[in-house]
Amino acid sequence: MHYLGEIISLVVAVMWTATALFADQASRRIGAMSTNLFRMIFSAILLAGLLWIAVGHPYPAFADGKTWLWMGLSALVGYVFGDFCLFNSYIVIGARFGQLFMTLAPVFAAIAGWALLGETLSWKSVLAMAVTLSGIAISILSRSRDGHHLTLRLPLKGVLLGIGAGMGQGVGLVLSKIGMQHYESALPADAPAAFSWAMPFASTMIRSLTGMVGFFVLMAIFGMLPQLRAAVHNRTGMKFTALTTLFGPFIGVSLSLMAVQYARAGIASTLMALTPVLILLPYALIYKQKITPKEILGVIVSMTGVALFFLL
Repeated sequence: MHYLGEIISLVVAVMWTATALFADQASRRIGAMSTNLFRMIFSAILLAGLLWIAVGHPYPAFADGKTWLWMGLSALVGYVFGDFCLFNSYIVIGARFGQLFMTLAPVFAAIAGWALLGETLSWKSVLAMAVTLSGIAISILSRSRDGHHLTLRLPLKGVLLGIGAGMGQGVGLVLSKIGMQHYESALPADAPAAFSWAMPFASTMIRSLTGMVGFFVLMAIFGMLPQLRAAVHNRTGMKFTALTTLFGPFIGVSLSLMAVQYARAGIASTLMALTPVLILLPYALIYKQKITPKEILGVIVSMTGVALFFLL
């Protein structure tokens, strides 16, 4: 079937848009920390079931110490730090602006790839960074009343959380890439054939388990564990958390891996990154918020920057 990979990529973008909306609702009801902890638990359970069915082991088989180290670091940066910032940004500035800042992920991934993997930062990458940052600036900055200064349209706390979310996502991705390289090297010659496609899910399970421990420790340190009991009794909040897990780490990740099998990675990545565009209309309808032409322009410019990263 022609354009199967492209179609799947668009479905993934819709899935991740739904994930953002569900996470927004869950975070407002039971808090960002509780949402993330239960999301990690649900994700680990689903992944264990998938691995058990696929390769006969409900755990990350063949993973060595280096794999656990780098995938664990990826989880601490991408999940514990990045998703903590992202889900809290939903509470402060809403999911549509939170997702806009996620277009910074390729910027931070490019910088981390240069610093950790020795990848080249070409002039095209720098151009893509500049375009992405310009789009975000268009969306969040406005002129002051005297017309001489630029001011933030959003709370500074929300902006910093959004930047942290993009940083966590981008740097976490590079750390995952290093972890996957170690995992591939650790696989024995007689590993089941099915493990070649199941390895990303096993890697994701390591991240989920590490993230679960990380969020639990943070909640213990800040005396937030009693919130978990209240969260369990909040049926609506737990329902949205379960939907966040199902559409995001489970179905979304599965389909994203399938998409890059049938389409060029650059095209698939760009199409899957359309969430900031797709979320505008449903978010405006759900929260009855007006979307200005300036915000639409900012999102389009940011997405152009993302496309430049993958397609140049």
